[in-house]
Amino acid sequence: MREEENKTSQKSKSKFQRTLKKRWVLPAAYIASAAIILSGTLWYQNSVNDSADSGKSGQEEAADKKGQPAVEVNSKVENISMPVVNGEEAVIKKDFYDVNGKKEEQEAALVSYNNRFEPNKGIDVAMPDGKTFDVVASLSGTVTNVKEDSLLGNVIELEHENGVVTRYQSVKDFAVEIGQNVKQGDVLAKAGQSLINEEAGIHVHFEIRKDSVAVNPLSMMEKPVTALYELEAQPASEEKATEEQAGEESAEQGTVTEEESTEQDAVSEEESTETEQGTVTEEEPADKDAATEEEAEQPKGSTEEKGTEESKDSSTDTTDDADKKADSAEKDGSKETENNQN
Repeated sequence: MREEENKTSQKSKSKFQRTLKKRWVLPAAYIASAAIILSGTLWYQNSVNDSADSGKSGQEEAADKKGQPAVEVNSKVENISMPVVNGEEAVIKKDFYDVNGKKEEQEAALVSYNNRFEPNKGIDVAMPDGKTFDVVASLSGTVTNVKEDSLLGNVIELEHENGVVTRYQSVKDFAVEIGQNVKQGDVLAKAGQSLINEEAGIHVHFEIRKDSVAVNPLSMMEKPVTALYELEAQPASEEKATEEQAGEESAEQGTVTEEESTEQDAVSEEESTETEQGTVTEEEPADKDAATEEEAEQPKGSTEEKGTEESKDSSTDTTDDADKKADSAEKDGSKETENNQN
């Protein structure tokens, strides 16, 4: 039995060895192993891509359900900050015009220039000492506008995600240029002045806009930028109503100003009338006094001369009358003599 088993094992070994000795065996083995390895690699890559696509689609579906954009979990969400280095020391010179605010607050938030009133669409930030300071980026973004404007005091605009734009006015000494990417806290310029709000002095006018609609910056301070994404666009009718309301308030203020000026003109006219009357009454006695003084100052000789001239005139008149009477008598006498002769 053992001899038979040994014979069979030797036969199988000899067959395997004879197979390996053939030329096509080893190349075929190499090709087969390479095909197996390649197919395994391709299968692994496809499985990884499928899992990534399924994860992304799930994230998008969750965002669609909530109506919000998808935010990466590992990305850092910035909080909106003041456009100054030391926000705690900042002083608000003029607040944002809130359409739902109190009337006194709305009037205080109107910007007056060239006899016109406009609602303040941002906040005017200054320092207690009134000196210039560094204006920094409130959020990371891309510089889209750097413009010199004497009325607004120069303008810098930064564009952010989801239709958010921040605007910095009343600045000088630009430190950025169009197309530059800046991070939160980077210096943009120095605070300056503007013609439209001279009473604020050295300050920076800061605005936040969502889809071209102004948002109150103070209500967004220290909040994540995602809070801006959740804001719905303000209807155009409501924005027009805001402008009309501001126009009505400015018209009321203009009417009050006109009434005050009218009253002041009336008072000034009354005062001028009283002054003229007083001047006339003062001039009349002055004229009388002057006439009296002139009469008193006339010399006595002039008075006597006047009397002599008057007497001469009267005597001359008397002589003329006598001559006329004599001539008439002579004429009458000659007529009587002629009549007697006849």
